[in-house]
Amino acid sequence: MSSIDVVLGLQWGDEGKGKIVDVLAGRYPVIARFQGGPNAGHSLHFDDKKFVLRSIPSGIFREGSRNLIGNGVVIDPITFKEECENLEKAGVPVKERLFISKKAHFILPTHRILDAANESSMGKGKIGSTLKGIGPAYTDRTGRNGLRVGDSLTDGFRSKFEALKAKHLRLLKQYDFEYNAEENEQKWFEAVDYMKGFKIVNGEYFVNGILENGENILAEGAQGSMLDIDFGSYPFVTSSSTICAGACIGLGASPSKIGDVYGIFKAYCTRVGSGPFPTELFDETGAELQKRGAEFGAVTGRPRRTGWLDLVALKYVVMLSGVTKLIMMKSDVMDTFKTVKAATSYIVNGEETTEVPFDIDAEITPVYTEFKGWNTDLSKAKSEEGLPEEFRNYVRFIEDYLGVPIKIISIGPDRTETIFR
Repeated sequence: MSSIDVVLGLQWGDEGKGKIVDVLAGRYPVIARFQGGPNAGHSLHFDDKKFVLRSIPSGIFREGSRNLIGNGVVIDPITFKEECENLEKAGVPVKERLFISKKAHFILPTHRILDAANESSMGKGKIGSTLKGIGPAYTDRTGRNGLRVGDSLTDGFRSKFEALKAKHLRLLKQYDFEYNAEENEQKWFEAVDYMKGFKIVNGEYFVNGILENGENILAEGAQGSMLDIDFGSYPFVTSSSTICAGACIGLGASPSKIGDVYGIFKAYCTRVGSGPFPTELFDETGAELQKRGAEFGAVTGRPRRTGWLDLVALKYVVMLSGVTKLIMMKSDVMDTFKTVKAATSYIVNGEETTEVPFDIDAEITPVYTEFKGWNTDLSKAKSEEGLPEEFRNYVRFIEDYLGVPIKIISIGPDRTETIFR
């Protein structure tokens, strides 16, 4: 029976979803993005080249694949056009392989201005927005003011655009913020015209038609599960549902169609921007993780905060999404450490717990389990048998704690540096 298998990041993003979707994509005829916007940079490494995808599904490089940008995604036409043109220069037939849902929402130039104005006004309370206009676009979506891709195919598109822009200009009057509302407008409309050259479809019928035809779909999440609008570290979260349930809403598919749920996590933790991070390291070990892991945003270039693996938070999101298979990334980053740690409980207000607390401002002290480091270059391993015993002990402990098997271990950025268990 055909199904939608879902790939999710289980931490605060940057888990390495792009590489894994690229590795798995060869097994699926269709790859679909179901939420998020162009702030999510999925990095792919192969044939000595690096590509960063922002809106386009990571299966775009696979010959014969069909890739869908689902209705749950918000699209900046300018960024989209630049991304597609870069892929076309690299010889990727994007227009042949990419489909766009009519119900996906546009990010307008004034959405980006609103984003910047709002973030500027918050001072020390900043969310850590990437300033791509994503939050304001989702606000208009839920406020029933949004402009959708399908609107660009209608006669009244320009008037709808002007009405939404006028609303944004009224909102901007409350901020002490300088801007030029017309700065990117012409470029934006040119990019919208470029988008019309793609296959713009009723995404929900597209998805269900594929399933009825007996084919499987790989659904690709953007930001990490701990940034989910409902269950993440609110308010330091993204504006959409990043857990498995979001795939149904963001593609127009029934929950009964969900098959395997692949959960991707790093062997340690990182976070970009503001918000709680119980296992964050401020010492030399944290600096070493950042350096060895090249922990800088693929889109923003911002340095990522680093820390030990947080199994409490990981078990929480495994529960929320019903993860069936785990994928462990960047294990090789910790090759030189004498000791490796993982948080297995928290001390919150003087009491030990294995639950993620509601109050993100609570004083959280992680309780660690320590492991002997493996001091081996994992990238040299060609199979599971070639991995050192100390590392395998670490893997087995994580599996036992989470109650889910680790099926794939990544030991380097290239698609070939992957061990299937």
